[in-house]
Amino acid sequence: MKFPSKSISPAIYIPLLYFASGVPYVIINTVSVIFYKKLGIDNAQITFWTSFLYLPWVIKMFWGPIVDVYSTKRKWILYTQFAMSVCLGLVAFSLQLPNFFFISLAALTVGAFISATYDIATDGFYLLALTTEQQALLVGIRSLFYRLAVIFGSGVLVVIAGQLEAKLKNIPLSWTLAIGFAAVILAVISVCDRLTLPLPESDTPRQPTQTTKIPFFKIISSYFQQPKILAILAFILLYRFGEAMLLKVASLFLLDPIGKGGLGLTTSDVGLVYGTFGVISLICGGILGGVVIAKYGLEKCLLPMALALNVPNVFYVYMAYTKPTLPLVYSLVSVEQFGYGFGFTAFSVYLMYVSQGEYKTSHFAISTGIMALGMMLPGIMSGYLQNLLGYPLFFTLVCVLAIPGIISLLFIPLPAETNNQTS
Repeated sequence: MKFPSKSISPAIYIPLLYFASGVPYVIINTVSVIFYKKLGIDNAQITFWTSFLYLPWVIKMFWGPIVDVYSTKRKWILYTQFAMSVCLGLVAFSLQLPNFFFISLAALTVGAFISATYDIATDGFYLLALTTEQQALLVGIRSLFYRLAVIFGSGVLVVIAGQLEAKLKNIPLSWTLAIGFAAVILAVISVCDRLTLPLPESDTPRQPTQTTKIPFFKIISSYFQQPKILAILAFILLYRFGEAMLLKVASLFLLDPIGKGGLGLTTSDVGLVYGTFGVISLICGGILGGVVIAKYGLEKCLLPMALALNVPNVFYVYMAYTKPTLPLVYSLVSVEQFGYGFGFTAFSVYLMYVSQGEYKTSHFAISTGIMALGMMLPGIMSGYLQNLLGYPLFFTLVCVLAIPGIISLLFIPLPAETNNQTS
């Protein structure tokens, strides 16, 4: 097969690369919660095991150099895309088996490692294949198509499964078809990328002698030698602690029947409420957050944005007690997700601030790994706490657990230029 030349516009292949990055991530970490719930798995089991699926994104920094040293980023992308489509195909098939939970969870675990590896290769390829000007120009496109993938996975795909449930009256088959559809899409993207991805001259394997010069210990130790590192770590782990617990349980709450304390929504309703309008609101919140930080600076925005992220969680307390009508659920979830997107922007900017110095890329990978750990640990315990407390008290606890993250703001170092602006 003849490979493409370097003249192919990145506007063709960058959208495909980042759409293919978002679809597996959202299926593994978000949609899995929904289809396991629909297939009758207990809340505690769902949140415990699916939270461990964050682990590859926690530790991916440790095998990032392997992707950097061996083979080319282009080959890593093509191989992992194909492997990911196979994993999703196996997940779809396994839902027809009596022991589907173990097999599908194993396939999702393998897929999580593949997806994290794909993310490493894709980000590296982005830097190698594009000029500095192209990188700046296409950063918005890259983010847009990743978000569209999230809407597709948590919204469109869930709605499709819900429609199939209503038509076929067969929940396992409905989800087999929906996940199988996603697997086919990734396979098609893999073929398209094989035809369109350029062959950058700089995308070559490093020589063996170069591998011995990678200062792993120096890179990691330099990150943890930053001033006030304990406060920084506490901030990264605690800023979204309550939200991380909410994230795993929100879909379960929407799906659980009213008799069990939930809202009793259909699968399609959840796809629209949380996966479509919710995600759109999250995107809008993130865009506004970036504009506000650019205008007022990070120091002035951190506390208001932390409150914007956490205070709307009280809406879930209200919904758990009152069981509102569907239109009001749409509104409340959309506002909560808007606040999350708005508040998360400050968090993202701060991670960039603490990822400075000689090893910016590696430091940012460490920061995002710790961030993923901060999502995994609360998620593991969330289902057990929900079963123990019930939805109203659980969501009340979520609101209370926002307080340590807000307190951590008092101790973290802030950008010098922001301090100067406000002094």
